[in-house]
Order: sequence, then structure tokens, then C-alpha cells
Amino acid sequence: MRVMRAVMGAGLLIAATGCAAFRGGFKEPVVTFKEGRVTGLGVTGGSLEVVLDVYNPNGFKLDGSSISYTIYVDSLKFGDGLYNSRFQVEKGQTSEIRLPLNFTYSGVGAAGRRLMQTGSVEYRVAGDITVGTPIGSFTRPYDQKGRFSTLSR
Repeated sequence: MRVMRAVMGAGLLIAATGCAAFRGGFKEPVVTFKEGRVTGLGVTGGSLEVVLDVYNPNGFKLDGSSISYTIYVDSLKFGDGLYNSRFQVEKGQTSEIRLPLNFTYSGVGAAGRRLMQTGSVEYRVAGDITVGTPIGSFTRPYDQKGRFSTLSR
């Protein structure tokens, strides 16, 4: 009986130590803006498809369950949304997530004029990403800035 308890105790200790080491090894996914594509234009506004890249720096697959996003153009809020469809990012890989975004011309304002005049604008995309791992679910913020140019590509 003592041997059985010692073996079970050692097994629990190893499992707990392994889980702690695994938890300490979790690296946050890296979310970056890839591009925006106009998918429709109307009298009062239009729609975009925002494409984000999600990179998984971990040694295990991430099962995404949601990603929220807010797009700022020249520091003005352009639009936001919540993507609640499941997605996966394999270990060490990058997955593209395509997100819908509706906008009004009045909301575009100065940023739209600057884009038409200079061909580029500063942007920021921020939000939260929720992913499942072998050790549980994590929700982490992301925030990325850059310059969007109609002249590239």
C-alpha cells in the first residue's frame, strides 16, 4: 500500500510540475493587420474585409474561439466588430482571419481625404483574441500600428 501511495504521489508531482512548466511556456499569439479590401460601396457607406494574420509561436495547436477588433485610422475610430467563428492556428504557423467591417462615409472623413490625397494613412488595430490550448483557454489583448498604403501591391 505504501508503494502504491508513493507511486501515485510521484505521478501527481510529475503531472503538476509538467503542467506548471507547460503553463509557463505559453506564448501569446501575435496578431497583425495584413490588409483591408473594399467589398461593397453604397450611398451612405460601404463594407470592408479586414484580414488579420494570427501567428502561433507555441509548440502546440491553438483553437481560436473569438477575436474582437477595433480599427483606427489616423487615430479616429473607423469601425469595430466581433468574430465568433472557430479557427485554428497550427504550432509555429500563421493563419489568416477575414473579418467584416462596415463603415459610413461620415465616419471616414479626414482619413478618407488624406488617403485620396497622399495614398496612405496611419492605422491601428486593437482587440482581444481568445484561444484554447491543452492547458485551458486564454484571452489576450493585441494592439498593432502601421501605415496602410493604396500604392503598394
